[in-house]
Amino acid sequence: MGRVYSQLNVAECRIIERWRYARVSVNEMARVLKRHRSTIFRELQRNHFQDRCMPDVVGYFAMAAQRKTADRRARQRKLLRYPDLRAEVTRKITHGWTPEQIAHRMIHDEASRRVCQETIYRHVYSVEGMRDELWWYLPNHRKTRRPRRARKRRQPKFDRDVSIFFRPDRVARRREFGHWEADLMLFEQRFGQTNVTSLVERTSRFTVLLKNPSKRTQPVMGKIVKAMRDLPIAARRSVTFDRGSEFVSWPHLQAETGTLTWFCDPSSPWQKGTVENTNRRARRWLPRKLDPTAVSDHELKMICDRLNATPRKCLGWKTPAEAFKEKMLEPSKHGPYPSSHQESRFQ
Repeated sequence: MGRVYSQLNVAECRIIERWRYARVSVNEMARVLKRHRSTIFRELQRNHFQDRCMPDVVGYFAMAAQRKTADRRARQRKLLRYPDLRAEVTRKITHGWTPEQIAHRMIHDEASRRVCQETIYRHVYSVEGMRDELWWYLPNHRKTRRPRRARKRRQPKFDRDVSIFFRPDRVARRREFGHWEADLMLFEQRFGQTNVTSLVERTSRFTVLLKNPSKRTQPVMGKIVKAMRDLPIAARRSVTFDRGSEFVSWPHLQAETGTLTWFCDPSSPWQKGTVENTNRRARRWLPRKLDPTAVSDHELKMICDRLNATPRKCLGWKTPAEAFKEKMLEPSKHGPYPSSHQESRFQ
């Protein structure tokens, strides 16, 4: 059975008002009132008052808080008080309109009686809305609403400056050595989270395979750092990743090795086609149904050596190992690589 919550009553609100101006801490209020501290925080935040005519009158006032709470309740029951409005909202939901579209269309039409999208969502997941199965007509068909925390917009994990859009043309056209692509090769869920990182140099197609015990970003990126740290700077200029959560600690790679990072657009694996092609080749020996925990590091290196010793048409029938060795012996044409707009962010 789920938790049962009760609204703060007038007496509690008056106590909170007095204690607020006496600078009593929220934790102490919650302890004495035997309420959760989040309940007090939420009350102070939602019912904060500021008089429009008297800007100096600002703070928490018990009666104003109760009035705000009553107004919110009235809005939430608005669709039950007005059957014609409820029928109109229900009709549009069943025709595929989202609550956001319904609410903003009412504003656009300057309807005399209208509701906001939050009120519509609350009605959809109310007893009456569940009885009519209105949830089924929503785009994601969720029978229960996601928690508030899950609905909040989170700060992006990948900064705009590391978008593949800013990757120099000489990298995209394979005119410069030392630029890599990385991806994770996953296996069937019954084998746990063990996976293999594939690293491929874009010009030589030289491949490195690394086994990881989990998909957590720190061990995955730690293995990449360890593999690239011993390479000369000209051979580890940048790495292109997808936007998987296993690569969110990309600043660690930048700080440890000076290697720049680029990230593909969401759901665009074709933007790192070199490593995707290499993964398909490696799947001959590392199929999804294989238990990766049974593959030793020595066996993984043998697979890697096999890939690097196979002649490639795109290399003029040289092997990736031969092409990589030639590139390592060539003098750098462009000198130290770092792109100014990314480098400045880490100085």
